[in-house]
Amino acid sequence: MAVPLAGVLVLAACSPNGSPTTSSEPEATEDNPASDSGNSDEEGVTGDHLGSYVLEDEEFGTMVTVTVDGATRTIETNALPDHETGEFPNQGNPNTISAQDLSYEFTTEPTYVGDATEVRTPGVAVNGVKFEPGTAETVSCDSGETYRVEALQGLYDLGLDFNNAHVQPTGEYHYHGVSELLADAYSTDEDLVHVGFAADGYLMYYSKSGAYESGYELSEELRSGTGCVGSTALRSGDIDIDGTSPDGTYTSDWVYSEDNGDLDECNGIEIDGEYAYLITDTYPYVSRCLNGEVNESGPGAGGPPPGGPPPGGAPS
Repeated sequence: MAVPLAGVLVLAACSPNGSPTTSSEPEATEDNPASDSGNSDEEGVTGDHLGSYVLEDEEFGTMVTVTVDGATRTIETNALPDHETGEFPNQGNPNTISAQDLSYEFTTEPTYVGDATEVRTPGVAVNGVKFEPGTAETVSCDSGETYRVEALQGLYDLGLDFNNAHVQPTGEYHYHGVSELLADAYSTDEDLVHVGFAADGYLMYYSKSGAYESGYELSEELRSGTGCVGSTALRSGDIDIDGTSPDGTYTSDWVYSEDNGDLDECNGIEIDGEYAYLITDTYPYVSRCLNGEVNESGPGAGGPPPGGPPPGGAPS
């Protein structure tokens, strides 16, 4: 699947602090159609990892090969991050990080359709670690309501580390939000840091200045539900839901308004004529939907995981 990297350009040498060695072919031209999500005066979307590259880090065991061949970007990764992680297992996550054998194929010529297709895995970071912002944990009520628990909240301990990440029962480490170590590792003099590739082919960025605001806000409608209990991984008994105020603990606490912020429902925006997704410090943190054409059988397809924890009882 991978092709030989001829005439590579070394972008960064391995340093004492564990920075990866990265090689890349000359930048590929991205033909990203314009969306109707808005415009910005910030710099255009660019990145040092638009072509083929190999990333290996002996300290952390990271091995990633990205090959751009025609209109296809293939990412082969062991999903080990090229930076420090928290300790796993921990009280909220019983799983151990282990190397994976994963391959993703994304188009390099995305098509904007604007359908806001709900996805479980919206993309993969430039270091080969996937973004998966949702969780499998839920609170279900006898009265019929189901509330999906957010990863980044203060009520339930899902074992996230300082990278807003944790581990699935398979051993796969994954991000639920922005990792400062990831953003710092790939930062340039520009405000926008290219941190990943979305499953529909568009690029994913993080704004160091927070220049782009999410369009989501907390709902003003009180929650309803009686006889509510959490899924196994929450390790809790009866949960008080009825009449409580949304505070960000559950996904449904958040509502989107076109009148808020800069970003569309999928945390995307058009920058200098090219559509891109922003990872933000506020909800939704990472896109929960994609506006480009998504392969129904691809890694980004499908909505949130089904209710309850995956096998092994660990958070996702």
